[in-house]
Amino acid sequence: MGSAFSGQLREAHATARERANELSDWDAWIDGRSVESDATLETIDPAVNEPIATVARCDAADVETAVEAAENAFDAEWSGSTPRERSRALSEWTDRLRDRVEELAFLECLDTGKPRSQARGEVEGAIDTLEYYASLCRVQDGRQIATGDDLHLYTRTEPYGVVGQIVPWNFPIWAAAWKLGPALATGNATVIKPAADCPLTTIRIAELSEGILPDGALNVVPGTGSEVGAAITAHEDVRKLSFTGSVGVGTEVMKTAADTLTPVTLELGGKSPFLVFPDADLESAVEAVANGIFYSTGEICDAFSRALVHEDVHAEFVDRFVEAAESYVLGDPLAEETTMGPLTSRAQYETVSGYVECGTDEGATLLTGGGPPDEDALRDGWFFEPTVFGDVDNGMTIAREEIFGPVQTIDTFSSYEEAIELANDTRFGLAAGIGTERTDIAHGAAADLEAGVVYVNEYGPILPEAPYGGFKASGIGTDLGTEVLEHYQRTKSVYVNLDEPDC
Repeated sequence: MGSAFSGQLREAHATARERANELSDWDAWIDGRSVESDATLETIDPAVNEPIATVARCDAADVETAVEAAENAFDAEWSGSTPRERSRALSEWTDRLRDRVEELAFLECLDTGKPRSQARGEVEGAIDTLEYYASLCRVQDGRQIATGDDLHLYTRTEPYGVVGQIVPWNFPIWAAAWKLGPALATGNATVIKPAADCPLTTIRIAELSEGILPDGALNVVPGTGSEVGAAITAHEDVRKLSFTGSVGVGTEVMKTAADTLTPVTLELGGKSPFLVFPDADLESAVEAVANGIFYSTGEICDAFSRALVHEDVHAEFVDRFVEAAESYVLGDPLAEETTMGPLTSRAQYETVSGYVECGTDEGATLLTGGGPPDEDALRDGWFFEPTVFGDVDNGMTIAREEIFGPVQTIDTFSSYEEAIELANDTRFGLAAGIGTERTDIAHGAAADLEAGVVYVNEYGPILPEAPYGGFKASGIGTDLGTEVLEHYQRTKSVYVNLDEPDC
């Protein structure tokens, strides 16, 4: 049975890969057209470890071409467009994307290994984000500053010009929308690099902008970080940078940007705690933590990877949480019934495996999971069981470093003060969660936690209306919300001296 199912899985994915290659040649998208590159890379289907497609592997010369195309589009048309015109263009683009939700969800599912239902939700979230910024185009304005009668003083906001954007492999289409929406809405032209592991949806949404956005306003240059990412970061004509990824790479981006005094937005890693207070509804708390660590196979920056549980409810929480972890259905991400797919790459599989071994060596108790599932049908993919560690001390490696996989640690606390101290005892500060039925604890902890995003009794949602960003090593600046518009604009003060009227 296992062998037969394995064959069915491989056959289904072979058909899916054929379909993906019928949609596009997967070249770069520069100056409103597909552009072949001298070299190529393969994106891998993580469910069966087979190549999906051959994708353009751009280099510094391609980045140069893309930046020039963006500059031309900015100077010739996009910077001079009115907010109404940009709003209409972005709205037309989102309408076209909305007609392709299933196609884009299919590509995201195949490329990342996300369950199809999750991929669909992220595609819809990406479109909603672009739609939100299409609407914000028309509410941007400057302000008049009150002075004396002899002076008219006002401000105006202007786009930077060409912005460079680098998106991660864990949320390819959604992260791209987070960056493209506000950048384009404010009149910038963009050069965006998708992750080498998962570039398909970013390329595809750019292709679907053809005839709507001006040629060169949106350019996609797939490739490696060392070739393409470094070239974008160092380019003197890229006036603004936005990067989402690891702390290590983000640090290098910031160092390089300092040479050209280019402003940066960085959304980096996390090691987010969820605090379960003794009055919490344990069913809700377990669901929130499980969603926060097992969604997208744990490959999420704001994953609730640290559960801090009051000692009075610790035993019951652990029993319920292990049961929840073992209820996930690992399988073909293309199947609607699957609730957990594979990790996105072999490298990430090996990283997660290493952390699990480290946790065991350091004395944590493995309560469930810890490796690949036993099913023969899944043996070729990068599947990893939901994993839970108990008896975890906050000084252990698995409690301090970002694992980026479905690995949950559980620690205890005895007082509110200890809970906050443990939660904040990390170099990260992206997100945090609170499980409580008391409003004083909810609002007090939200104020005391050192995190840019705080969820109460839930994991999510993430809405485009609210800023999203982290504290400490989790980053600089924000994505989303109206606040992000400031990151893509420069403000100019205009002083107009007035004489006395003389007729």
